[in-house]
Formats: sequence, structure tokens, C-alpha cells
Amino acid sequence: MRNLLCSVAIGGLSVCLFADAPKHGVPAGCDPSVMSEAYWAIWNDDAQAKIDADIEANRKADGVFVVDAPDGTVVTVEQLDHEFRFGAHIFNFNQLGKTVYNDAYKASYGRGGLFNQATVAFYWMDYEPEPGKLRAHASYEDSESYWNALSPEAAQLERFWRRPAPGPVIDFLKYKDVRVHGHILIWGTSKPYWIYDWYCPENEKRNLDALGIPRHADYAQRERAGAGEHFGFQKPWCAAWTALNDKMSEEEIAAAMPVFTREMRRIFKKRVDEIGHDFGSVVDSWDVVNESCQDWTRYRKARTNLPVWKTARYGIMPGDYPLHALMDAKAAMKPTADLCINDWYVGEDLRRQISQLESEGAKIDVVGCQMHIFDTNACMRLAQGATNVNWVGTPMAIREKLDTMEKTGKPLHVSEVTIAAPGITEADRQIQAILTRNIYRAWFAHRAVKGITWWNTVDGGGVYGEPLVSGLFTRDMQKKPAYLALDELINREWKTRERLKVDRMGTVSFRGFRGKYRLSWECHKCAKTHSRVVWLTGEGVKETSSARPSANCCSVVHNR
Repeated sequence: MRNLLCSVAIGGLSVCLFADAPKHGVPAGCDPSVMSEAYWAIWNDDAQAKIDADIEANRKADGVFVVDAPDGTVVTVEQLDHEFRFGAHIFNFNQLGKTVYNDAYKASYGRGGLFNQATVAFYWMDYEPEPGKLRAHASYEDSESYWNALSPEAAQLERFWRRPAPGPVIDFLKYKDVRVHGHILIWGTSKPYWIYDWYCPENEKRNLDALGIPRHADYAQRERAGAGEHFGFQKPWCAAWTALNDKMSEEEIAAAMPVFTREMRRIFKKRVDEIGHDFGSVVDSWDVVNESCQDWTRYRKARTNLPVWKTARYGIMPGDYPLHALMDAKAAMKPTADLCINDWYVGEDLRRQISQLESEGAKIDVVGCQMHIFDTNACMRLAQGATNVNWVGTPMAIREKLDTMEKTGKPLHVSEVTIAAPGITEADRQIQAILTRNIYRAWFAHRAVKGITWWNTVDGGGVYGEPLVSGLFTRDMQKKPAYLALDELINREWKTRERLKVDRMGTVSFRGFRGKYRLSWECHKCAKTHSRVVWLTGEGVKETSSARPSANCCSVVHNR
């Protein structure tokens, strides 16, 4: 039992100050008393020790090197990058209103920042706002000067807010040596409204006019609307398609729209092929299909073999669209690209969907598991000790959920993370930081997880309706306690730095976090400093530097 020193009230939350903080549970600079006694009873020393043990077992490896240098030569071991992927989306690229803000945003990617992977926006209706007009490369609407002229409130209502053209973003990430993750190829919510208008024949549209399916005039109204009005427009659109679902079967829809339902399949494939042509060779991984589990679950027992599916959330979609999207991406993207299926539903149905898709020829390399807590009250409930918030209420709940998804046999990507502060006070921000530290540690500890991606890194940087306090930065790009908590983990606690001496066997040995290292030492034979870049992985060490010292000088050889 901890010695309870006092109980105080912060923002209506009764919190307790303990004589001893839980080991590893509190970021530097944060006060554990902002969390309740019930919270620390869950994230206690035993739970933290279990997480520590799993991190040691699952994230580290041993390296042994033979060094042609005298006994006692000092070798500096410096970790340059992680094998693990610490990511964030980069949707606010050049859109934050001031160059100094944009520079601070960009500095969080690559060495010296937090993120060695970035999720780049490829949302269909923003990438191709009109048929055939692809926003692969920058226009004036993607320039800093365009966005610097807007207030934050006005920026959030702009058509391409959070949707920069991917070309310049990827160029920046390649320059910074940051891994590129594309999001998303096929998602019903991002299906352009113009597909129906342009590709459904007039005689087939007349078959559906009585149901109120929107025509071109409504689409034009959508195009004039800002991003903030998107969801307001989407509601009547979805309502119209829902009415279609209620009144017509798939067989009847296919009979009423035989041309359009076949055309959808061609248009969806064209979408993937075009992106593959422009970016398939440079993007390292893709979210190929998004939030399709509910649709697949509905159809897996009774496959209709029809060219159309009617869905609860997306209107009509091509039949078997998750399978076709994955098959198309396998053909369109470079063979080394990881193809991912991404969903907010993380459970047995998703596991079964993956198994069935693979049995039908799909290539799935990674499973994306979303974890959004958009409700700021839910984050306060976590601080009060609630255990039923999403799947992160306890270390055991996290472990059990990831154990279930590990049964897919695929690495896991915690692909979209939102952990909001309950409010705007310093105590609220410290609550966010403590939640972030503990949840990240539990994810990092699990052997199946290969990466974690924070979603909106800037307060107020999300889409209309998302919480304004879920960032790692304030809106004026000041680092919040949650940013500092992740920096403490990623760049300090989880990075290996050593100065070691060559032993009498001519070897240098160390155990470190898996990733990219530079080894350097002074050679007394040639009076020069030599260095080597190596990767420390679960299978051992491999050298990546092409330069080698001469055979009669000194060398580094992988021994084990």
C-alpha cells in the first residue's frame, strides 16, 4: 500500500498525492497526483515491472563485434534510429499559418524529432477532386503563402485542409530519411461523389431518382463547400443511399444499374493503378482498405458474387471490394511495400476477415489497429480509474487485445492514436502525458507490434468535429507534456548509447534496442577515426556501410 499524503480537487476530479510514484509510470515533470488512486492501483509497480520485462525481451538484441584494434580501445556505440516505427500523420504539412509553426512541425519528423515514419494523405475525393484531375503534385493551394494568409479558424474550413498534395510531402520525408506510409487507397467514406454522376448512365439514374439519390447539382454544392461542411453534406447523401438499401436488394440494385455497378469495379481499380504508377515505387507501406470489417462480416457467410454490395455506412460499393483492393495493390505497388488492412474494429471478426482474404489470394503484410479516444470525458474517466475505455483501460486489456490480433500471424501497427487531454489546464495536459506514457509503454512491450502512429499532433489540427486538445503541440506549436513524455521514451529511455572497450579477445559486445547504430573508434595504427553503420535486429547484426578500411589497417566483423 502507498502512503496517501493528501487528497485534492483539480477541475472537479478528486486526486491523491502519494509518497512514492509508481515506477516508470510518470513522465519527468509531471505530478502523479493529477491521477486518481484507482488509476495508480491499475498501473502499479507490478504492472510496470511486467511491461519492463517485455520491453527487455521483445525490443532488444545482442551484438558482438570483432574489432581489429588493440585491447582497451574505446568504441562509441550510438543508436541512430529505431527498428520500431514511431509515426504520426503529416496532414498539416505547410498549413499551420506561420513559417515558424511549419518549421517546428517538420522538425518533429526525422532525427532529432519523434517520428521515423509519417502517414501521408491519399484520400480519394481530395486526391482526385474531379475525374482525372489528380493532385499528385503541389499547386498554389498547397503553398505556405496560401495557408499563411488564413486564420486557424478559416484554415480548418478550407477544401484541402489536412489534405496536402502528396508529392512535396514525400520529397520532404525522403530527404529526412523518414519512412513513408500511404493512407488510404480504398475507403467508402472517401469515395468521390462524382463517381455516380459521371459514370452512371442517365437511364439508370432515372431508376433511382424517386429515392432522392443526389445528382450533379448537389455534387457541385459539395465542391463549393469547405472541408468543415463535408460531414453536414454527407448526412443527406448517406441517408439517400440508406433509403436505397432499405428498399432494394443487391439483386434489384444490380438489375437497376447493370452498367454502373460494373463500372464501379473498373473505377476503383483505376484509382489504385494510378497511385501505384505515381507513387508505388517510393511509398514504403500502404493502408490498402480501411474500416471494411463490418461489411466483410456481413457477407462472409453468404457471398452473393454480385458486382455490388450495399453497405450501412458507405452506400453502394463494388462487390468484394476489400479483396479486390488488396489484389489490385499487390499488382500496383513495389514488391517490398507492406500492404495493410486498417480498422477501428479490433477483434475476432477482423482476424477472421484477414484469414479469409488471404485464403482467396490477398497479400496482407501488416494489420492496422486504430485506437481513437475522441471524447475528452473518456480520457478523464481513464484518469479516474475506468477500465472500459476503448481497449486501453488496463495493461491486461491491451495485452489481451493485441494477443487476439497476433493470431493473424501478422505484425501489428497501432495505426491511428488519439489520446486527448481532458481540457486546457496544465493538470489536464499532464493527465494526457501520463496516459500517453503508460499506453505507449504497453504497446511497445508487445512482441507483435511493429509501430505506433499518433494521429493529430497539433491541437486544433484535426478534421472538423474532432477534439481540439488531442495534439502533442499547442496550436502555436509549443510542446505539450505529452510530447515531452514521448521524447523521453523514444530518444532517451529507448535509445542505446555506450562507450565500451575492446576486450582481450578483440571483441566489443552490447545489448541494445533494435535499430540502426554507428560504431566509432580511434585507430592507433593509422591515427584516424573509423566508423561503421550497422543494424541490430532480432536475428543479429548486419553491416550497411559500404566503406571498409584496408585489410592491413583495422576492421569490424560481425561475430554473432
